[in-house]
Amino acid sequence: MKKVEYILFGFLVMFIFLADTNAATTARAYINESCNVRTGPGTQYEILDKREKLGAYYNLVEDKTYQDANNHNGCNSDWYQVYYNGTATGYVCGDHVDVIYSHSTDDVTPSTTCEIEMSNLGFPSSYWGGLCALKERHPNWQFVPLKINYDWSSIIEKESPCGWNLIYGSNENSGFIDSTCTAYDSGYVGITQTGLAYYMDPRNFLSDRFIFQFEALNYDNNFSSIYNNAVTSIINGAAFYNYHLNQGTNIANLIVESGASLNVSPIFTAARILQELGSGESLYSLYSGNYTADANTTYGQKFIELTGNASAYKGYYNFYNFGVSDSCVQSYGTAYCGLSYASRQNWNSVSSAIQGGLTQIANNYIANNQNTGYLQKFNVNQSDWSKVATHQYMTNVAAPSSESATTYKTYSNLGILESSFIFYIPVYNNMSATIINTPGGAVDPGEENNPSTLPISTIVTSSGYKYQSGYISGIQIGSNVTSIKSTIESVSGSNTVTIYNASGLAINSGVIATGYKVTISNSSGSETLNVVVKGDTSGDGLVNALDLLQVQKNILGTYSLSGAYNLAGDTSGDGVINALDLLQVQKSILGTYTIVQ
Repeated sequence: MKKVEYILFGFLVMFIFLADTNAATTARAYINESCNVRTGPGTQYEILDKREKLGAYYNLVEDKTYQDANNHNGCNSDWYQVYYNGTATGYVCGDHVDVIYSHSTDDVTPSTTCEIEMSNLGFPSSYWGGLCALKERHPNWQFVPLKINYDWSSIIEKESPCGWNLIYGSNENSGFIDSTCTAYDSGYVGITQTGLAYYMDPRNFLSDRFIFQFEALNYDNNFSSIYNNAVTSIINGAAFYNYHLNQGTNIANLIVESGASLNVSPIFTAARILQELGSGESLYSLYSGNYTADANTTYGQKFIELTGNASAYKGYYNFYNFGVSDSCVQSYGTAYCGLSYASRQNWNSVSSAIQGGLTQIANNYIANNQNTGYLQKFNVNQSDWSKVATHQYMTNVAAPSSESATTYKTYSNLGILESSFIFYIPVYNNMSATIINTPGGAVDPGEENNPSTLPISTIVTSSGYKYQSGYISGIQIGSNVTSIKSTIESVSGSNTVTIYNASGLAINSGVIATGYKVTISNSSGSETLNVVVKGDTSGDGLVNALDLLQVQKNILGTYSLSGAYNLAGDTSGDGVINALDLLQVQKSILGTYTIVQ
């Protein structure tokens, strides 16, 4: 399970539909330029909310205007009363508002040209108001209904276990916070099904600012000439960007190059990295390649205990927070979780870390029917029900909207909003269903011991290791049994991994070695894999003179390595044990070469 993001999605406010669900239409105020929400209909009234609202929707309390009590001083129009932050109300100046009428049900007959077009495409009538308002402003935009053949209420229930989705704890809509679910990260708490339904309902985000969570994430050759400027505008000023720029590396160039080679939008990549690392220095340990553990802190002590060296992962980078799962961070701290993952992937340069992380996103998400920001958070476009709500990139429910707002701002600044964008917008069955919390509240998957529905091979690769039938590799020399177990269980679920030493005894500590076995369970069964640590042919978890001797004897034919030990001896990965492998083991012992796991 992916760790929640560090950026608070500060500019998204909570809106709920009018309580009268039997009404034929719902009137909403679309904010067409920045404005304040005030306590009364005039600029002399107190400001309730100063945050930027451009592109947002508010539900109207009533479909009428209120006379300006300040003789139009600062507002040339009358005022609308709107709901904001749930059930609270305030007033916005009509100068900044377009009123959008949306059908509250899905059984309305289309009457306008746009409604007929949207209906023919396959969008229910409750989508027409938002989509037609967008179409009027952006005639070149194309909307494609992504039919999700599951009931809306079933999807919400499937996404509801405690910890699968989190919301920032200071959220002003108390109805969105589930106090029965324990927070998994500082500042983040469980979300109710009502709040979850708000964030998952595409109809709440059919606005300029938030529609880009439904944009396909592929590289667009039409934008190739502007990608570099676009990426720079997104990450410019962020601590990780400035740090590497001062070191002589322009991360913007690397992001664009990686996107072109992997067919992934560089704008999406930049927004994702910014979402993961934040603009400040809190994740210096992951992006600097220069982390040294502080022995005076709890996690620093743990880092040194696990690695044996406060600077064990110098020269490794992780720009996507891979490996930084909730359970791992709670036990070992962010630095160890993120950098040990980077070490396993051999991300020992800025370019390899950016390219390698994006490769995982491209292969594991974009190629897995998760080709929009929305689908990476809410994995619902799957024909196999057992895969729905699994393999989701992050737990923060606001992340797709946050990344969308970043993308929108970038496109707006570059003046390309009128390009022919295509948006794939989910449509569920029976979306008129009322979403309420189950009587028992959220269910903690840890307490229920719900194993993952992912195949064992996917669990292994999603944990950052390598899988081949019967074997698990990609494990760094000296890795701790506890951290291996924790990392895999962050994907497979609690209590689904057992590690055995070469004598067949289940163990929970110590250094993992070639010849050990890892048994991983999922919802349909289990599989036992033999551990391969490249270079460790003797099975003691180290690379030393004994391994060098065994490799040499194997080449001479006086000693035979087999199974996992044979794979461990093939350090070059060319399928045979020869002089190259002997040389690599020798250099590893001397400290002049790092064996690629």
